[in-house]
Amino acid sequence: MANAVRFPAEWEPQSAILIAWPNAGTDWAPRLGEVEDTYIKLVAAITRFQPAVVIVGDDDIEAYAEARLRSNRIDMSRVRFVTAPYDDTWLRDSGPITLRNGDRFDLLDFRFTGWGGKFEASADDQLVRTLDEHKIFANATRDEIQFALEGGAIETDGAGTLLTTWECLRLRHPDASREELTAKLSGWLHQDRVLWLDHGQLEGDDTDAHIDTLARFAPDNAIVFQACDDASDSHYAGLKAMADEIAALRTADGKPYRLFPLPWAQPILDTDADGNQRRLAASYANFLIVNGAVLMPSYGDDADAKAAEVLAQAFPGREIVQVDCRPIIWQNGSLHCLTMQLPQGLLA
Repeated sequence: MANAVRFPAEWEPQSAILIAWPNAGTDWAPRLGEVEDTYIKLVAAITRFQPAVVIVGDDDIEAYAEARLRSNRIDMSRVRFVTAPYDDTWLRDSGPITLRNGDRFDLLDFRFTGWGGKFEASADDQLVRTLDEHKIFANATRDEIQFALEGGAIETDGAGTLLTTWECLRLRHPDASREELTAKLSGWLHQDRVLWLDHGQLEGDDTDAHIDTLARFAPDNAIVFQACDDASDSHYAGLKAMADEIAALRTADGKPYRLFPLPWAQPILDTDADGNQRRLAASYANFLIVNGAVLMPSYGDDADAKAAEVLAQAFPGREIVQVDCRPIIWQNGSLHCLTMQLPQGLLA
């Protein structure tokens, strides 16, 4: 890219992973114990490779979270707590989208509307501002943008290509054309081109088809995507159409992408207090890249091992670490949704 401002790929060096601790004031309350156990496993996995910045709502929550982490032998020298108000813990969507601008960083603070007004999000919408005021970022300038955009809705290869879904962006901005949205995303995110997917959405996903549940870039012109090989499954037609779309995509120099289809987990159903069942979105595409590793959501399914093999092929040289995410998908997201990476040099 001619412009010095870049949107780094997730596999580029990082300074930390940002998460928010679940507590009784969030939607996790009914199943808080098992969700905390998952968070402990997540922090343990992150801190093997780099620091974790843990947002907590108040001093009592910080003391509790620290005690839980210490009791599980977490390397606390790699854990930093920051106190800030938040509505929910899906930091992929409420956290900062970071551009590298030479030796400095641009923190893009888009509007967060609770996925199109589905949920209360006033504190989450202020989170980037609050973190900036806490001075946890170094050499960074916050740029407030009055446009609804979630981090889980966009995926970059770090070289000027953005991947996203039309379903999500059209629902957030129903009056905007694809051409208008392409121009806006290209300008704000300093991308040379935007690739749109028109198919693919998972049951139990209330983000309106975020790209990070469906398809992700990998190094050297590769795309890892969630496939479905069960013709009897309700997702089969949509994910087959998406796979065909991805196969037709071309790199910036006109070549096909290297493709890594992920296996399909068996349906995971949740039963509410009234006995009603709903399907949960168990996507292997919702993995998190950290320094030297890929943290992969696992679901206690036979396909977990195959998914790990696919990710090892797509990310050679990185350790594949499985993190049990069955408790997490109860709230309609998984591993990548919970987290936001901070590029190397951004953490003060």
